[in-house]
Amino acid sequence: MLMRMRRREFGQMTAVVAALAAMGLAGCGGSGSSGGGDGEVTLEFTQWWEPELPDGALRALMDQFEQANPGIKVELLSGPYASTKEQLVAGAAAQTMPDVVGLDGAWVSDFAKQGAIADLTALMAEQGYDDSELASQIQIDGATYMIPVVNFVYPMFTNMDLLEQAGVSAIPSTREEFESAAAAIADTGEDVSGWALPLSLEAPNGIQNDVMSWVWASGGSMLTEDGKPNLQGNADVKSACEFIKSLWDDGVISPGAFTMKEQDKVEDFTNARVGMMIDSLAHVNTIREGNPDLEFGIAALPAVSGYSGQRGMPYASWGIGVSGTTEHPAEAWKLVEFLMSADTNAVLADDAKAFPGNSTATPDYVEDDELFKQAFEIWSSGTPANEFTGLPVSETLMRKFDEQFQSYLSGDIDVDTMLANAQQAWDEEF
Repeated sequence: MLMRMRRREFGQMTAVVAALAAMGLAGCGGSGSSGGGDGEVTLEFTQWWEPELPDGALRALMDQFEQANPGIKVELLSGPYASTKEQLVAGAAAQTMPDVVGLDGAWVSDFAKQGAIADLTALMAEQGYDDSELASQIQIDGATYMIPVVNFVYPMFTNMDLLEQAGVSAIPSTREEFESAAAAIADTGEDVSGWALPLSLEAPNGIQNDVMSWVWASGGSMLTEDGKPNLQGNADVKSACEFIKSLWDDGVISPGAFTMKEQDKVEDFTNARVGMMIDSLAHVNTIREGNPDLEFGIAALPAVSGYSGQRGMPYASWGIGVSGTTEHPAEAWKLVEFLMSADTNAVLADDAKAFPGNSTATPDYVEDDELFKQAFEIWSSGTPANEFTGLPVSETLMRKFDEQFQSYLSGDIDVDTMLANAQQAWDEEF
């Protein structure tokens, strides 16, 4: 009840201030944090993590932080991902961001341009923080604005029973092996497909997780060295698109791809209607609960034949940032530093069944479960890869590529035209 009331109050506050700002009546900003008469500081921490963690897990960590930092209190403002995004977008426009914010990499560019989130590179320097243990940082123009706290890797999932029925003895490691396995699985029954490919325009993250991941797996990139679109004439992107088109033409991709969303492919895999998919490790327990008898494995994404470098591993993160208008930047940074410390980060990763953002932390769960242990080894031996993180309007970029990619799969345009059209669409957004 308290969590819902706080979320409602925060939403009402941002809506009112946004309205005042539109009429020119609001002040120059500042977060909703408070300083008590006795010098106590209350930090507002907005995120979608608490509902997705075991009950009381995040609050317990905040209690530890408060005990270690007398005079600082943390108020958790928690809600589902979608409503958290809406509240933060409103707060960014009205300059009323909470002191500490959970971030998705897709939001970072816009928030940074608005001045809604702080330059963490400068803040770390002010606080004398050594960032050598941070596994990654999300930067805009050379400055960090988001630190991934925990990471959810997207490996390849394989239905081991379907592989066996198809006569495939090993999980595919190359594109050629994958294509052969997908065709063999599709031949096992009318209601079974080799691979699930979600390309819904409504939720176009399939372009990130299921299309561009093939580029990153073999060390390729969709961007220039200075972070600009590099689609037209890019041999690595063209090769990945042609590979997927061959799977499409062979009829091994599950039906309804153009309207399929991520949750649909998970359901198809759980119910053994598809043999392979690329998906978040966070869904392992969902699959196990939905079909306890399903035997499935995971592996790094297949690469082009002859590639010997590190496999790019697509991932999504719970990121963290600090308000650009907070009245308590030093105290806000203390909370970020606490969450990124090795011990705390390992606990949070353990609770979330994710991989830590501190490179020296190892969550306990990877030792207790063979599948998660294998996933951690894949993650540790590869390199995190998600080039959409930090890009401007990244979801729009995915959707515009998706529109062209669907036309290509349908046979309306060739691959070079598709990439030229997508390049033009992306250039307009940059």
